[in-house]
Amino acid sequence: MTDFTIQKHADGVAIITWDTQGKSMNVMNAQGFLDLEALIDDALADDAVKGVILTSGKPGSFAGGMDLNIIAKMRDDAGDNPAKGLFDGVMGMHAILRKIERAGMDSKTNKGGKPIAAALPGTALGIGLEIPLACHRIFAADNPSAKIGLPEIMVGIFPGAGGTTRLVRKLGAMAASPLLLEGKLNDPKKAKAAGVVDEVVPADHLIEKAREWVLSNPEIVKPWDDKGYKMPGGAPYHPAGFMTFVGASAMVNGKTQGAFPAAKALLSAVYEGALVPFDTALKIEARWFVNVLMNPSSSAMIRSLFINKEALEKGANRPDVPDQRVKKVGVMGAGMMGAGIALVSAMAGMQVVLIDQNQEAADKGKSYTADFMDQGIKRGKATAEKKAATLDLITATTDYAALKGCDLIIEAVFEDPAVKAAVTKEVLKVVGEDCIFATNTSTLPISELAKASDNAENFIGIHFFSPVEKMMLVEIIKGQKTGPRAVAKALDYVRQIRKTPIVVNDARFFYCNRCIIPYINEGLRMVAEGVAPALIDNAARQLGFPVGPLQLVDETSIDLGAKIARATKAAMGDAYPDAAVDEVIFYMEGKGRLGRKSKAGFFDYDDKGKRLGYWPGLAAQYPRADEQPDLHEVQQRLMFAQVLEAVRALEEGVLEDIREGDVGAILAWGFAPWSGGPFAWLDIIGTPYAAERCDQLAEQFGPRFATPKLLREMADKTQSFYGRFGGKAAAA
Repeated sequence: MTDFTIQKHADGVAIITWDTQGKSMNVMNAQGFLDLEALIDDALADDAVKGVILTSGKPGSFAGGMDLNIIAKMRDDAGDNPAKGLFDGVMGMHAILRKIERAGMDSKTNKGGKPIAAALPGTALGIGLEIPLACHRIFAADNPSAKIGLPEIMVGIFPGAGGTTRLVRKLGAMAASPLLLEGKLNDPKKAKAAGVVDEVVPADHLIEKAREWVLSNPEIVKPWDDKGYKMPGGAPYHPAGFMTFVGASAMVNGKTQGAFPAAKALLSAVYEGALVPFDTALKIEARWFVNVLMNPSSSAMIRSLFINKEALEKGANRPDVPDQRVKKVGVMGAGMMGAGIALVSAMAGMQVVLIDQNQEAADKGKSYTADFMDQGIKRGKATAEKKAATLDLITATTDYAALKGCDLIIEAVFEDPAVKAAVTKEVLKVVGEDCIFATNTSTLPISELAKASDNAENFIGIHFFSPVEKMMLVEIIKGQKTGPRAVAKALDYVRQIRKTPIVVNDARFFYCNRCIIPYINEGLRMVAEGVAPALIDNAARQLGFPVGPLQLVDETSIDLGAKIARATKAAMGDAYPDAAVDEVIFYMEGKGRLGRKSKAGFFDYDDKGKRLGYWPGLAAQYPRADEQPDLHEVQQRLMFAQVLEAVRALEEGVLEDIREGDVGAILAWGFAPWSGGPFAWLDIIGTPYAAERCDQLAEQFGPRFATPKLLREMADKTQSFYGRFGGKAAAA
């Protein structure tokens, strides 16, 4: 069976239905384009057909976009001349959509042609919106949960099947920019208000309304195919348009710092395309799209942020045990972390028991959910009924007896082994033997904490990131004795709360903090060396990191950094490597400059907590060196400080799968998303160069940059990480 079928009705309306076989949502593939073109040809050639409706056979959605697995392979499958092969393939897509758009019209007079309407039952993303944009009118069902937009920029590409050119010509560059450059998604009513879709109609009248329009003998010539067309808001050399494009360039570079190839290519396609006729603009769009596809960044981002992320969310590394979905969860500790865990659990429909030492604290933790739902109601994302139902699922109490019947406990009390052990013992007196006990910790060894349990097989670590409701990654940590059912329970729970899990083995700082801390520490070392703080932070931002290391330590609090440093030094003794870092962090702590929370850190802050600039006293304590390092050197120190820890984590068996290493790094601390993650970045620069550069850095800055044995071995064999380990890596 094909993904597209056609039904021709007696009134002259042909309905083409898209229904991808074996998928819950339509996705486009190469054969699908050919099938669609054949049916369009059939409808246009049939004199009995007056017009066409293109719709979906999937309830509640039109299409989720292109199959990104295919996009990731497009370059590799493009033959000996990949750029030409890709360009020809993309122009083939343009030809099909242009055929829909022209619909048999005479090329000179614009006469003739048959109206083609798109009828969207719900979500339409990527190519699922680019095809409707080529149609003559877009009808969307009034489906509040539907998302309509072009999110390609989020995975390292941009709309390359005419969506960029058509949306800019339809809305103007200014109005199209949030949809193209930010990947903003709208519900149908907001999409209509933005001008993306033409009509929003009741879902049960969708086809009926589209049919009425098709049979109304409508005008179907697109504005850009008509004489006298002027771009909304002005073309680049129009006075108004000039300001738009100047502003857009500044905005894009301000937000991306030049680190994301797709954003620059998109802006170039829009600007250059706006200067020429429509068909030439499509060629320009295709060339820039191919430029992005030829950049290794695009395939790395697609692999990590779509293919690998989706695989992990679907349980790629889940043990083969029966379904472990959570019905009732107990959350120990109603502070910021516990309150956030209770919120996301209740939002997922679980019964939640939220326990704290006193009732006031427990109630305050529950009120966090009430406040969150109130914000959702104000934004139109929630209802009073949804708020009431969510709050009804949360029992805030001091009584441990309420934990009876829980199949998962998540302990989120103070980061003190003695406190955690006491809570663990009290909980295990109440819950059943089959209950899985999870501890939320960012640094404390799971195997040690598990000693408080009489069943270490059912004990596991679940490391949430703050704020819980916003951060999409959850790090699951296996202790030495953690069993497969505990791992499956944790993975199933994370899937229920719609977050992305990675599973790692127990070791100091696990995986994420193990890599984040060297990033911060390298920034602090440079401060002590006299490197300008602005150079340090901006070097990181120009690599694509959301914040530089000095800003990050201000956000996470300097006293927390000092606490971690003292604990690590006590544990490692003479092997402790970060004395140079301690000098800076302890100095700041001694000055009472604890970061944003104290409105004083590496930055000065106003009364509302807004950053005002770097603290002048920092330069007095650590005078700026007369000769500053070049940007590239600072960037490489920051990058290698992190990626070498990732390699060591793989080498030592802390990390079992490089997919988890890459996805975790991007989602946990925003590791240079354009690179695809630490291992993808090493593949981009090549292991031989990486080893050579490590040798140089180690000689200049010390043994923390020493080439790990695994990296040296791979460099000698000219291996890549994804070439050697493929989709999954056993401990190296």
